[in-house]
Amino acid sequence: MARPWTSNRAAGKAPRLANGFRSGLEMRISEDLKSKGVPFDYEKLKISYIVPERKATYTPDFVLLANGIIVESKGIFDADDRKKHILIKQQHPELDIRLVFSRANAPIYKGSPTTHAKWADHHGFKWAEKLIPQAWVDEPPVETKPR
Repeated sequence: MARPWTSNRAAGKAPRLANGFRSGLEMRISEDLKSKGVPFDYEKLKISYIVPERKATYTPDFVLLANGIIVESKGIFDADDRKKHILIKQQHPELDIRLVFSRANAPIYKGSPTTHAKWADHHGFKWAEKLIPQAWVDEPPVETKPR
């Protein structure tokens, strides 16, 4: 059975129904307003607000103990993961976090010209496909400055 909506999950919103609304309730309210001759706009106004800071933790998949390289394996690399890794890189520049993608040439979302590999290159992450390269395993440790 075909779904009566189109997905808009990437924007963090509920999917749209075939009639353009996100729920049956919204549709009924719209119909009621129209029947009463009440003019209205639907999802036209944008109100800015700041999301308060929240403390979060990140648990890497692998840490190579001989050299301290942190390796995150990614099959699905969604927008939340990408934002998280940018924040971690900004807040912990002393960490060597690398990514291993199941499919490095897959687009970051359907229809995107940007692949996982291009995204990683653009944001300064070393990356590999399918397995951790032996060169990473053999890399000597890099001394880091204490924060």
